[in-house]
This record gives sequence, C-alpha cells and structure tokens, in this order.
Amino acid sequence: MQVKLLSYTQNPKAVIYACARQCYSKLSAYNIYVKKEKLSKRFKEFIAHLIERGHLSPLEHVSFTFSIEGISRICTHQLVRHRIASYSQQSQRYVDMENFNYIIPPTIKKNKEAKKVFLEVITIIREKYRELKEILGKEKTLDREKLNQDLRFILPQAVETKIVVTMNCRELLHFFSERLCLRAQWEIRALAYKMFSLCKRILPEVFSFAGPKCKRMGFCPEKAFDCPLFPDKLDKKK
Repeated sequence: MQVKLLSYTQNPKAVIYACARQCYSKLSAYNIYVKKEKLSKRFKEFIAHLIERGHLSPLEHVSFTFSIEGISRICTHQLVRHRIASYSQQSQRYVDMENFNYIIPPTIKKNKEAKKVFLEVITIIREKYRELKEILGKEKTLDREKLNQDLRFILPQAVETKIVVTMNCRELLHFFSERLCLRAQWEIRALAYKMFSLCKRILPEVFSFAGPKCKRMGFCPEKAFDCPLFPDKLDKKK
C-alpha cells in the first residue's frame, strides 16, 4: 500500500485562523489572513479552543489530496462511504484488467494451505477473464469499453485498485475516529494510519486531536471488551 500527498491547502494555519476569526471580527477574512496576527505563538491553543467548543466549520476550509494505490476494492468500498469527500478511482471499464494485481489478507497469507487455495482461485479467474475476453472479442458490436464493462463482473474483490481522495480537515478527523479504531477492518485501518501520519506532519496542531473514537469520546461506544484500549483495561493498567 502506498499513500502519497498530492497537495494540501497552502498556509493551512492562516486559513483556519482567518476563517474562525471571521465569525467574530469586523475585518474581512482576507485582512486577517494577511496580518496573521497572534498566529504562530498561540495557534495550538486556538485550535484546542475551537475543537473544545465544537466550532469545527473553519477546519472545512483546509483540505488534503492523497494518491492511494495497492489497496483492494474491498477497502475502497468502505472508503467511499465517507461521503464528505471527493474521489477519482481507476476504472475497470476503461482499464484492461487481464493481468490484475491483488491483495492477500494477512490471515490467508500466513497460512500456507489457505494461501494455496487463494492463489488457485486467482489463477482461475485470470484464465476465465482471458477466455471470456477472447470469446466476446469476436463480436463486432463490442468495443473495448463495452467488453471491459462486462468482463469486470468476474473480478474478485481482492483486485488491486488506485484512487485519489480529497478530504477537508473536519472530515479527516471523523474518518480517523472511525477507521483508526481497532475494530475497523485491517486494510482501511492501515490506510487511515498512513493518511493520518501525512496529515500530522503538515498540521500537527489539528491532528494531535485525531485518533480512534474512544480517544475523542472518553469511552468505547463499540463496547469492545476484547479491545486492549477498552477503558476498564486501561484503568487496570494504571
């Protein structure tokens, strides 16, 4: 899995500060932005104050755009459920998937017998993809686009894909609260951690508040008693 930052809002601290101050100032956000008054020294306290009060709309004016590859369609099916975001995904309709790459789940990868069965299934799907492609390719009415759009119906959910994701800071905080949870599926949790690491490097004042929902709420809404972060267990360790 590779996650790279394509871009992010320039001068994000100044943008957040100006947008938040606009709500209470006679000055325009532009003038506040240009002056950047009291920005550098007290920004962390300022952000903490916003989050504590639940005044999160200023965070929506700063966004991050990620290039993501080496993840499965299973992972992106979960990812796109976060609706306050923009997505551009590799199309199985326009891209020939005959030699598709795939993701092997850790539980299968570490089990020799299970991995053998998994790879056998992948091999069969590839062979049948090529066979169908050859059969349907003989029909003159089918161009490549029409051919691919039907061939993709036999592709496994394990097939590797690429996607571009843009989220604003407020949505990222929500995304991390859900997907950094230890009950989240392993692949999207790994993706969330990589995205979180990139965001925190750029804007630590905001993303120091990010984490699984139990960190934000102070208790486990999942009631996951087997989770090592479950409050009762944390109390016993003190």
